[in-house]
Amino acid sequence: MRRWTPSIAPNRDDQNIYLVEDCFDRQGCVWREADAERTDLETVISDLMSGQYNNPLRVIAFNTAEHWSEDVSADVALEIERRADLSNREISRALEDFFERHAGLNRQLALRLA
Repeated sequence: MRRWTPSIAPNRDDQNIYLVEDCFDRQGCVWREADAERTDLETVISDLMSGQYNNPLRVIAFNTAEHWSEDVSADVALEIERRADLSNREISRALEDFFERHAGLNRQLALRLA
């Protein structure tokens, strides 16, 4: 007999949801709480670029209507890199480790002089 368990996923038809796993030194890593209206890709990228996360580990996308989930960290890292290059902005220190893990070792980060 299968028991039914209520879903904690947003109840929206065919919408991709993006969540960030964020780490806090000794306290460990958490899936950051987010308002349901702020789980779209554009908001997550904007929040990452503006330093809203302590030490982002990865970004997961899922769609409950289509029954899939995926680690999209590499794609997000490359998109942030593209946007930073286009706007001539430096990548924040909080994102440096994220880039090392997901954008590859070929990425050369800007040298900080201060």
